[in-house]
Amino acid sequence: MTTTQTEQFAVRRSTSPSGTALPLPPSGHFINGSFVPGSAGLLIDVVNPTTEAVITSVQAGTAEDVDAAVSAAVAAQKTWGATTPKERADVLNLIANIIEENRAAFEVLESANTGKPQAVAADDVTSTVDTFRFMAGASRALTSMAGGDYATDHTSVILREPVGVVGVITPWNYPLLMAAWKIAPILAAGNSIVIKPSEQTPLSTLKLAELVAGRIPHGILNVVTGRGRTVGQRLSEHPSIALVALTGSVVSGQAVAETAAKSVKRVHLELGGKAPVVVFPDADLRAAAAGVRNAGFWNAGQDCGAACRVLVHESVAEEFTEHLVREVSTLVLGSPEAGDDIEIGPMISLPHFERVKESLAEARAAGLNVAIGGSAIEGPGYFIEPTVISNVPAGAHIATHEIFGPVVTVETFSSTEEAVTRANESPYGLSASVWTKDSSLSLRIPKQLDFGTVWVNAHLVLACEVPWGGFKGSGYGRDLSLYALDDYSRTKHVMINHGA
Repeated sequence: MTTTQTEQFAVRRSTSPSGTALPLPPSGHFINGSFVPGSAGLLIDVVNPTTEAVITSVQAGTAEDVDAAVSAAVAAQKTWGATTPKERADVLNLIANIIEENRAAFEVLESANTGKPQAVAADDVTSTVDTFRFMAGASRALTSMAGGDYATDHTSVILREPVGVVGVITPWNYPLLMAAWKIAPILAAGNSIVIKPSEQTPLSTLKLAELVAGRIPHGILNVVTGRGRTVGQRLSEHPSIALVALTGSVVSGQAVAETAAKSVKRVHLELGGKAPVVVFPDADLRAAAAGVRNAGFWNAGQDCGAACRVLVHESVAEEFTEHLVREVSTLVLGSPEAGDDIEIGPMISLPHFERVKESLAEARAAGLNVAIGGSAIEGPGYFIEPTVISNVPAGAHIATHEIFGPVVTVETFSSTEEAVTRANESPYGLSASVWTKDSSLSLRIPKQLDFGTVWVNAHLVLACEVPWGGFKGSGYGRDLSLYALDDYSRTKHVMINHGA
């Protein structure tokens, strides 16, 4: 191994040959059960953010490619939507088995394409398998309003139906897992799919398509690679698509919603976040600091639920910050191949790397106190030092906009009311956490926080049985849980007159 030194952190880099073969999928679009070339013949390079080397190239999709995929999805959905819950569950369990059997391939592809450490990639694959298994079971246990006579001599029955074809747009930070969060409930509800993975990280989604080809019904899962302004735009406007589901930035969500509104199609949006971590004076400060170490820097902070904005009571702020800086100083940076103890990888791309650097430069220019980190790391790869910025004043730009990197800010508050007000001032409403030993606060404060998920004495703990989604600028719709199945289905009321 070699290391590149910076003032506070070192990046451990692998010395193994960079040309190690990857289990690459075909580079075409996956339409109606097989890979096909793009209509334009244009390619997009896929870059390894750890080495900055081009891994491979994929098709730059066009509106015509989307149209072909939607045609296949429309035809397939008619049969797929008529299957029983058990038949659909069998397919989802098969997909889960296929992913489990090919775990190593998915992990190495995800790490190469995103720079994720081994532990993060392994967790992604494990969670992906669990998502498919949960939805397989959940789809067989749906409940609805009981049938009955709600009007005299008329019996009402509530049917749950597929919406039809769903267009899906997934992000670069969790390519395989976010695809699973969409694919599993959408298929479970009887819909077919055309999915556009991020052009930066399409490999694991294409690999999934390659491995399920010929083993699931043709046309129920289609993959079109390309850029949002072409492929995403066409998915949003296509008249045969009933719903568009996107996980991504607020800007992307606004564009999809605006386009979809023209055809009055439903939209499911999971957008950005700026999760506050509210630390009360009675909290276990060591535990809170350790929680932020994990939840603020998991996946290098490239997580919409990351614990990135600490609001700590002024009486314990200094002590908490000391604990946090000590915790962050132990984080291990490096390439995925450099060891299974690596915890922090690179930013996903050069443009994103530059955006994070710009945010840090703005903080320094504003005179904010960088308690640890704060710099980019020289050498190959888009590495940023794990950073804690302390004594941040209320309303500071770095504490209100989404950085999406390994950066945590620390602010102080003086009263419970102020803590709640400041936490809720964020334009985002995805997630938050409260740290306290006071049982009254642990019950009261989450109810006052305007976020879709609020943890108490924890952060970024997820389970397939419970919903994930936000309020305000973080979008609407729910991933995971039975609520996702609700989102990807529609209810129909059938009333039978038996009194005539």
